[in-house]
Amino acid sequence: MFSLGSWLPALPGLAWGWALLDALLQGLVGACAVSVLCSLLKVYLYIQCVNNPERQAEKEAIAARRPLLEPLHVLVLTGVLALVGSRVAALVVLEFSLRAISAILSLGKGAHSSQLYLLCQYSLGCGVSCGLSFLLEGAPHRSWNLLLAAGLAGLLALHARRLGQHVCALYELHSRARYCGVCILLLAAGHGIPRLLRNALALTFAVADLAAVELINRDFLSTGEAVRFWTPLTICYTLLVVYMQEESRQSTGRGLVFRTVVVRMGGLFILLLTVGRWIDILHVFVSLLGELWCLLCSGVLLESC
Repeated sequence: MFSLGSWLPALPGLAWGWALLDALLQGLVGACAVSVLCSLLKVYLYIQCVNNPERQAEKEAIAARRPLLEPLHVLVLTGVLALVGSRVAALVVLEFSLRAISAILSLGKGAHSSQLYLLCQYSLGCGVSCGLSFLLEGAPHRSWNLLLAAGLAGLLALHARRLGQHVCALYELHSRARYCGVCILLLAAGHGIPRLLRNALALTFAVADLAAVELINRDFLSTGEAVRFWTPLTICYTLLVVYMQEESRQSTGRGLVFRTVVVRMGGLFILLLTVGRWIDILHVFVSLLGELWCLLCSGVLLESC
């Protein structure tokens, strides 16, 4: 009653196959969420470059066609998110939430950073995956629900991608000629895209944080075990946030971004060596690859930020 294979006879390996299908569908939904985020940021940054004559080189770099990169990005990220276990995905979500709160407080009230949206790509995928795991746990026909969610997410990602292609190709012409309703809307309200993304991400990570805490706590049999896990985790994450805040004050650029990814995953690796399981160590390496892949695919957007 709980998955797509509930009506099929119980065969060896069949349950494992349906679990793999569910993991792939969850990963696909998370990857589509990341694709929507990147497409909207691409639209926003392109409009900002069009309005600034000094950023024409950046505008051309953003508008450059990469027909295979975006589908490949979604495909690889789907596989990575399907491989990462719920425990490590939950830890990634909690770490980013703490880092995001610290960054927002340091930016000041009402400020925003486009770079922070790009840095949350992999964490967003993990957050969506954790949220789906928690919300659909024990749900009747879980696989059908995930299939529907994946279809809707894919449709939304496709439209967001087409919006980015349309803007990069025709925004300048349509905004001047007042010809296209979409471009006119972006001309009038395009500056509100960061606020839209901020609200959507805040809601997504709020749900993901609750799901992450629940997914981690269900592995503990007693309060003592939970305390022995959460205490070093809290200390480790606090030290990481303090270190990254100091690094960001002393240096900038893409080198800092990649360096902080390695430091964060290294800290998580050391933590899980003491309080985790061996499979968690493997998932940390997979997460490192996922983080680096997201940053490499969004290199042009990072430069524009």
